[in-house]
Amino acid sequence: MHSFEEILDLAADRHGGPEAIAAMLPTIRPKAEVAEIPDAIWLQTMAMRIFSTGMNTKMIEAKEDDIVAAFEGFEVGRVALMSDEWFDALLQDKRIIRNAPKLRAIQENAVFIQEVSAEAGGFGRKIADWPDDRFGELLLWLKSEGSRLGGTTGGYVLRQMGRDGYVFTKGVVARLVAEGVISGPPGSRKAMLAAQEAFNTWQAQSGRPLAEISRILALSI
Repeated sequence: MHSFEEILDLAADRHGGPEAIAAMLPTIRPKAEVAEIPDAIWLQTMAMRIFSTGMNTKMIEAKEDDIVAAFEGFEVGRVALMSDEWFDALLQDKRIIRNAPKLRAIQENAVFIQEVSAEAGGFGRKIADWPDDRFGELLLWLKSEGSRLGGTTGGYVLRQMGRDGYVFTKGVVARLVAEGVISGPPGSRKAMLAAQEAFNTWQAQSGRPLAEISRILALSI
């Protein structure tokens, strides 16, 4: 497996040098800020990502204000208790993506967030307190306990909220495959933990946040 510095050199050679790479790195929030993000914002972000799956992301983003209005601000308790009448009305609401499985996933994630928040003192607190060296387990938890948060969806939700971590984009997966860490997109717990071990090694070598390492891996391909 290449050292992180060797991978950084590959990325810099491809994209115009270290300064160009630095300008492409994601912004990470302090964990204290992540912990304070309201539950409604977590649900809204999950919903927008779920709606974006298989769709034009810019088109979904342009509808965000209408989507928030249709879901009445994504107040978690209200969405968790969504009535059949409200669900049916949303299926006819042209302001949103009228897809029943996605709508049901949003309602199920409201229940998920509500339960975690009650136990942890806020959904953001649970996310912020999760150890960085077990980030892969956080992705697995979102996939198993949430609804339609597998694949890259959960990772992108966390990235958008500023939580440090990695996303298994095509570029990141390609670099991990090239390094012999995994054989393809990590669908199993074993593959996820192997990827985590590699990220932990590169973090120990570089002292960088996981999100920066993730982006640099993708840029190296």
